[in-house]
Formats: sequence, C-alpha cells, structure tokens
Amino acid sequence: MKRCDWLTKDKVYIDYHDKEWGVPVHDDLKLFEMLILEGSQAGLSWLTILKRRNTYRTAYDNFQPEKIAKWSEVKIACLLKDPGIIRNRLKVHAAKINAQAYLKVREEFGSFDKFIWSFVKGVQIQNAWKLLSDIPATTKESDAMSKEFKRRGFKFVGSTICYAFMQAVGIVNDHTIDCYRYTQIKHKKRRCKLL
Repeated sequence: MKRCDWLTKDKVYIDYHDKEWGVPVHDDLKLFEMLILEGSQAGLSWLTILKRRNTYRTAYDNFQPEKIAKWSEVKIACLLKDPGIIRNRLKVHAAKINAQAYLKVREEFGSFDKFIWSFVKGVQIQNAWKLLSDIPATTKESDAMSKEFKRRGFKFVGSTICYAFMQAVGIVNDHTIDCYRYTQIKHKKRRCKLL
C-alpha cells in the first residue's frame, strides 16, 4: 500500500498518517489541541510530538482552554520539569496565551471551527502533488491565517506552522496523488457550515 514519502516506519507515524492527517476536523477542542501541538513542534520533528501527545494531554489538562487560560506560574513551573513534554518556557507560556486568545475567538465567532475554516471559505483545498518536494511550506491561506492569529495575540503561529496545522486538520489535502489516502480523503470532503 503506497503512502506519502514523508513517513518513517514508526507505527505511531503510520497510524497518524492513515487515520488523522488530512482528515477534516470540525471539533473545536481537537482543533485547539492540534494548534498547540503544532506550535510545540516548532524546530522539532512531528514524530517527537506525536510520541508525547498522550503526555501532553495529561499535562495540558486535556487541552481544555478554560483551564489552560488560567494556568498559574506554579503550574507552568511544574510543566517545565515534566520530561514528557517539550520543556521550552516560551512554548509552554504560549499555550496559556493561545488558550486566552482562543476563548475570545470562540466567543466572537460562535466556534473556533468557523474561524479556522473561514480561511478556505469552509471547503477543503484539494491539491494534487506528485512529489513530496512539490508541497509548499506556506501558502497565501496560511499567510492570512498567521497574520490574523498574530493580530489576535496568538503565539507560535508563523505561516509555516499554520500550513502544517492546515494539513494536519484537513483544511488542505496534501497527500501525494500516489498515496492511497489521497483519493479516500478527496471523496470524503465536506463543506463546513460557516453561517
């Protein structure tokens, strides 16, 4: 079975590719989790984060933004001693800042989902890349998302991180056309209700 060339033989990576990557996500909490994890990944491999995802869920209060937004300095100090997560002070602080910004976005738009999918007018982008090297690191949509995130106070949301986030949550289908998941996801695409 042909898969995307970026995969390793690691079972965690294969499961992620086969079950999650590129599948449209419309659940607010899942979108928030993936945004925080993508920011934590900056400068590291995605596999490094995937292998720590369960530890992150425990350490980060199951990615409940209401809880993360109220983290105390004591909680953050404890997190910075947790070997199961990436112990980067800026990234941990960013989770709190992003939770606060997320809550404001959700209140304004009614859901984080509506805000996130508005950058593609609610429709998954269907690319048709032949080679891994064809896939861009950023796009005009990720540029726009990054700019808006930053304007709203989010951290670790550069255009490259935003594009990786868009790929992860299925805003864009970037499986190469020879990957068995490309066609499966293409045929499952659904419009997100932005009203």
